[in-house]
Amino acid sequence: MINILVCDDDKDIVDAIEIYLAPEGYRILKAYDGIQAIEMMRKNDIQLLIMDVMMPRMDGIRATLKIREESNIPIIILSAKTEDTDKIFGLNVGADDYVTKPFNSLELVARVKSQLRRYTKLGTMMQEPTSNVYKTGGLEINDDMKQVTVDGIVVEKLTPIQYNILLFLTKNKGRVFSIEQIYENIWNEDAINADNTVAVHIRHIREKIEINPKEPRYLKVVWGIGYKMEDIKVE
Repeated sequence: MINILVCDDDKDIVDAIEIYLAPEGYRILKAYDGIQAIEMMRKNDIQLLIMDVMMPRMDGIRATLKIREESNIPIIILSAKTEDTDKIFGLNVGADDYVTKPFNSLELVARVKSQLRRYTKLGTMMQEPTSNVYKTGGLEINDDMKQVTVDGIVVEKLTPIQYNILLFLTKNKGRVFSIEQIYENIWNEDAINADNTVAVHIRHIREKIEINPKEPRYLKVVWGIGYKMEDIKVE
């Protein structure tokens, strides 16, 4: 059973989301502020969190920051705010996706399924060893173990989205991909206003794999075109 925690101070919205998701076979747990969400995360095995932004006691942004210290489960921010700056802020604090109110029930269900597919894939290990290891310089991705190391040190707290972007670019090291190509390969949907979303995730990846994120060795921007993983030969 997949457990989804829904956190919103509007009980009608929480109940509505349960109506949308329960028929898909998900078990819905409910919280009504950020403090309750954190407590329930610690007491239950949660696979995905849908988090409102504006709530009493502790808002969704502060709660997401706290949860990200302890877990890499997919987090979908739910908010009435529609400005790009608000969306970027949500992604900056560790959310994987962003849905605005009022939301389309079919879109919400589709985004939940998409995030769960990535999370399940990230957490699934092969039973027998294979050669799914990708390297460039001191960066190594063991896709069987879902583990990333840089100079032998394990990279911690990569979210499923961050891992999949890193894997995609490393598999295709040396090749330049546009923002649209990255988005469509990772999210499996048309890239509409994807620039900010991809850029935020790229920045987070750099913060975790680069010694100096402002002068990256691995994940390079090709101005006016997109991004690439540098093909670094080890002598």
